[in-house]
Amino acid sequence: MKLPKELIKEIVKEQKFTSTNQIMETIKEMFSDILEEVLQCEMDEQLGYEKHQRRSDEPNNYRNGSTKRKLKTQFGEVEVDVPRDRKGSYEPQILDKYQRNVDGLEEKILSLYAHGMSTRDIQEQVKDLYNVEISSELVSKIIEKIMPQVNEWQSRPLEAYYPFIFMDAIHYKIRDNHQIVSKAAYVVLGINNEGYKQILGIWVGGNESSKFWLGVLNDLKTRGVKIVNLFCVDGLSGFREAIQAVYPFAGIQRCIIHQIRSSTKYVSYKHIKEFVADLKKIYTSINEEFALERLLEFKEKWGKDYPSAVKSWEENWDILSTFFAYPQEIRKIIYTTNIIEGLHRQFRKVTKTKSIFPNDDSLRKMLYLASQNITKKWTMRYRNWDMILSQLEILNQTS
Repeated sequence: MKLPKELIKEIVKEQKFTSTNQIMETIKEMFSDILEEVLQCEMDEQLGYEKHQRRSDEPNNYRNGSTKRKLKTQFGEVEVDVPRDRKGSYEPQILDKYQRNVDGLEEKILSLYAHGMSTRDIQEQVKDLYNVEISSELVSKIIEKIMPQVNEWQSRPLEAYYPFIFMDAIHYKIRDNHQIVSKAAYVVLGINNEGYKQILGIWVGGNESSKFWLGVLNDLKTRGVKIVNLFCVDGLSGFREAIQAVYPFAGIQRCIIHQIRSSTKYVSYKHIKEFVADLKKIYTSINEEFALERLLEFKEKWGKDYPSAVKSWEENWDILSTFFAYPQEIRKIIYTTNIIEGLHRQFRKVTKTKSIFPNDDSLRKMLYLASQNITKKWTMRYRNWDMILSQLEILNQTS
């Protein structure tokens, strides 16, 4: 709501401002005055009569002075008089009983933390921006208050059907029992029935293992996920068995890009360009029949020099070739886990200033807040989703 122009003109004439600092100081004083007036109105409503109103009957309760309270605001620190009543029953509605921060300062602190700033950096930033002194301990307490939100988000019910789910882990250093250890943040990203991306959850555990992923999959099922067309994963050993144990009718697509990286790990530099070009002929084939022909050609050409690379493609062909059963529009989505690796890159931007996290919850909080910022931008669904969905329905009926 805007102030009336006439009132603003009167203030300007009276104050004769010569700097923006003077304007801010006046706004600060007005904030204090308006807040005090709101508190007095609250007291009037509770007592049933106004401050200077005479009453013929003896009131059961009446005003009993005020208590000064300092509040931290975006205008700096202000002091307000909070009215008291004789019985001590009045509690401000606009302020919590022990509230010392107002006007979204906590939200601003959480936003800075979500963008990767340390508690000390946030302390300095708040001082520079708002001229408010806060301790790093207070910043930590404010951040700690979001843990119930993190837990609620992590355990929220999920949709029953997801056409595609992508799973991958990102690793961080965490202090655990006075030691610094490497732990994995297990990230699950789904594309729902409407064609929108969703982060289904983030779990923090030991180094990436199929056993932990089995627990994650069971968690998804407990939270309501009943049907998944396809899981898109990297080449972790045991992934296939973990998925089939929980979702036996789901397809599995091993990431082609991960498979290429694994295949070229020991290829000589002089062969690498030609080797990768021949691999591309396999996974860009028009269908699985042509792809198998290209794989045989690849084996004849490179099998002697790089037998393990050929063997890996042959042994994993059933989960490397899954995407050939889908139309071209769907293949572009599922043949690689780039979608979740892109999410990890955004996480890295936020966490790059934290070389070591003090505990698991510290990492969970930062990734949760980062997730909330990232997903705000996920407003577009996949192109041609209606066509993709109709093709999925046909495939589901025939499978």
